[in-house]
Amino acid sequence: MTSTPILFECEYRGERYTGFAKPAPGEPLTLYRVTEGQVREAVIATSGPEALVAALTDGAEWITVADGDPQLRFLPPLLPTSSNNALLSGFMRTHKSKFDTEPAEGEAFIAPNWFFKGFGSWLRMPGETLTVPASAVALIEEPEVALVYVNDADGTPHYAGYTFGNDLCDIGLHRRNPGWNPYCKLCDTSMAPWLFLGEPPRSVTGRVTIEREGVAAWEGNFDCGEDSLYFKVGDMTDHLFTYPAVRRPGLVNYVLLGADEASFHDGFRIADGDRITIDVKSHGVVLANTVSFGGTGTGTGTGNGTGNGNGNGTGSVAA
Repeated sequence: MTSTPILFECEYRGERYTGFAKPAPGEPLTLYRVTEGQVREAVIATSGPEALVAALTDGAEWITVADGDPQLRFLPPLLPTSSNNALLSGFMRTHKSKFDTEPAEGEAFIAPNWFFKGFGSWLRMPGETLTVPASAVALIEEPEVALVYVNDADGTPHYAGYTFGNDLCDIGLHRRNPGWNPYCKLCDTSMAPWLFLGEPPRSVTGRVTIEREGVAAWEGNFDCGEDSLYFKVGDMTDHLFTYPAVRRPGLVNYVLLGADEASFHDGFRIADGDRITIDVKSHGVVLANTVSFGGTGTGTGTGNGTGNGNGNGTGSVAA
């Protein structure tokens, strides 16, 4: 498991705090009082995890909070809650397994497809419901690395670190018509609150479990680290940030790096009420969310989110 330093932000009793360790069961959390935007400004002003931690803790007011305190609410990393000045986007078809050949040394970079998923405020935390359209054709969970950047006053992006997300989307709609991909992406996205203060990870491994009525209905392994990608992360992000639209001053960018094949490719179909758990075993991160078709939780889908899965199959996700 990685030893990379971690930062998180949260709200407690109406105030904003930051911390530097994932909660351990039964252990209290130490929280440092911050103001809106303080963490983002510290990322811009400092270089390296040690300087960032020092900037946010030296002389700061701090409290301890019991594990599981109901008034404690974790936030997506660096999320601007007052301005909503944040974008969630990502790259498509980035894994080597989706290409017929391996990338050649010196091969000219051709940017992969890119999509806009939504605003930062649309992100959902682990434990929250992921809402999808009632008419979803066939959903797919997508465990991905998410890079986090904040732009300074000149629009220059500053890399803050990485976390993990579930880019839930309607692959069935996309396959009916690739031009409908923007609609396909209009499903809630789950993101872990833990920001790893290091370079994008080369190896990320874990396992997905999809439960139906409390019973595991599908399971599979995944790998979404840079070593599994056809493209170099630096090439993709350098290209993305040539566009002025994502370099607006103060903007926070959450950038998803893509996912490999998953339950859909194994013949399974996610249904209303299913619970998706993404266990990023290499990094000790778990995202668990229940899916709701149409936001009603009453099974109002049009029959295309249920029925033809492979029961209790345990096929592995292609690596």
